[in-house]
Amino acid sequence: MQPILLVAITALSLLLTAQAAHTLYLMIYTWDQPDSGAMAGVPDERADPSLSFTVIVPARHEEKVIQGTIDRAATVNYPAHLVQLLVVCSADDTGTIARAQETIDRLNAAGRQDAQVVVFDDGPVNKPHGLNTALRYARNDVVAVFDAEDEVEPELFSIVNTVMTQEHVRVVQAGVQLMNYESNWYSTFNVLEYFFWFRSRLHYHARTGAIPLGGNTVFFDRELLESVDGWDEFNLTEDADIGLRLSAAGEQVRVIYDHRYVTREETPPTLGHFIRQRTRWSQGFMQTLKKGTWKQLPTRRQRILAWQTLAFPHAQALLGLYLPVAIITAFVLRSPTIVALISWLPVLMLAAHFVTAVAGLYEFTGAHGLRASPRTVLTMAFTWLPYQLLLMYAATRALRRQLMGVGNWEKTAHIGAHRTPDTQSAATDSVADSTATDSADSTATGPAANEEGATGRAS
Repeated sequence: MQPILLVAITALSLLLTAQAAHTLYLMIYTWDQPDSGAMAGVPDERADPSLSFTVIVPARHEEKVIQGTIDRAATVNYPAHLVQLLVVCSADDTGTIARAQETIDRLNAAGRQDAQVVVFDDGPVNKPHGLNTALRYARNDVVAVFDAEDEVEPELFSIVNTVMTQEHVRVVQAGVQLMNYESNWYSTFNVLEYFFWFRSRLHYHARTGAIPLGGNTVFFDRELLESVDGWDEFNLTEDADIGLRLSAAGEQVRVIYDHRYVTREETPPTLGHFIRQRTRWSQGFMQTLKKGTWKQLPTRRQRILAWQTLAFPHAQALLGLYLPVAIITAFVLRSPTIVALISWLPVLMLAAHFVTAVAGLYEFTGAHGLRASPRTVLTMAFTWLPYQLLLMYAATRALRRQLMGVGNWEKTAHIGAHRTPDTQSAATDSVADSTATDSADSTATGPAANEEGATGRAS
């Protein structure tokens, strides 16, 4: 084998091994920190409600789940007159608009006057444009973003109010957790990715000062959000982009994680939807890397961390191309023993990731009163490599789209697999009670119905 090829294989193997080892460290970061409880925990005592919240729920073709989400958001344990609820949709999404308006009419009839649907009729038709449109109607102290399928935890607003007022932070990222870990063969791994991301990794990013925020359950000081002109409407991961922009501006982000107060979500319902979602995330990181906001971070450590995070989809695509090379090098080509061994290091790191994932499964299920059966672990063992290949394919697909200049938003469907009939009916039944109790004290009202905006209208 040519020496130059041996050097290339060795260098690539070591590079991928280092990337995988760093990712593994971030997965278990908080478990290794003596102050992890203080770093991630929520306050034991809650401050009196003082901050007001504007909740923005961007929705597109979410007829199946939007009503439950609105009901859930309307039952938070926080004074209703301090919570403004905005559901934002594109004008062509008549089904979601109708369902959302039906639920909001019911809320208004029960005494809640500060909920409305905001409709925009210009482009681009995507989440960040919807967020920016709704931001113009936001008038409360804090803007909170939730997705259309979210199970909003009732105590979360009281927790964030306490953190923001007592710790004097202007951005709070709370935990998000996928729940349906046994829906299909890939859902277990997808659930665990969220578990490690919000339970551990984001705390490292926040402490370092270079954080790609999550797409929902994130709370911004409204004036801060307006000062950076909201979200980048042409970025497929507008959440990561705005997080790094705020980090570059020196803004401290407080990450809280307590399994009792996470926002519950579901994994994509089909393999096709999962691939499209993961492609969008990977391409969004590629876009943010190319945009170069990370270069504005003040320290080298922050810039390196941001670069490693944003470049990870490139590493996944590279690993997908590299895996056949490792197999051929080990079993077909004649190469020095040391080169053959080094070429397998990335594969061994994947095995270490698997062992960590199994440990995470037992902690996740134990925290949420679920059960990790031996059958689930056995299924994970057989599907671990196919799942990695799936991620590699999505990253490669994202790279191809990026190189071809394709940047359209590929929608992920939601069916409410994380919800149960009990939780949905409980949210609906408690709306009237919670709004009626608070309606006598409610003093805030939203913009008038059918108010025309520059690119949107409230209805």
